[in-house]
Amino acid sequence: MDIYVGNIPYESTEDDISALFGEHGPVKTVRFIRDYETKRFKGFGFVTMDNQSDATTAIESLNGKEINGRELKISSAQR
Repeated sequence: MDIYVGNIPYESTEDDISALFGEHGPVKTVRFIRDYETKRFKGFGFVTMDNQSDATTAIESLNGKEINGRELKISSAQR
């Protein structure tokens, strides 16, 4: 299941987000979205978890969680 993660603090790394979601189950991938020209992180990304139940638990547990003064916005990714 693909999960949208918004409002990520700019100093966070993909490993930080992987560890955060990893508390709820195995994480397959974490991908931060970057500006095409500047390569600057845009503050959002996507996490992929294979287990639907783990992904749902992570969304429910982490949506609204504050990290470094920013409240994460987490939901199922829309295609």
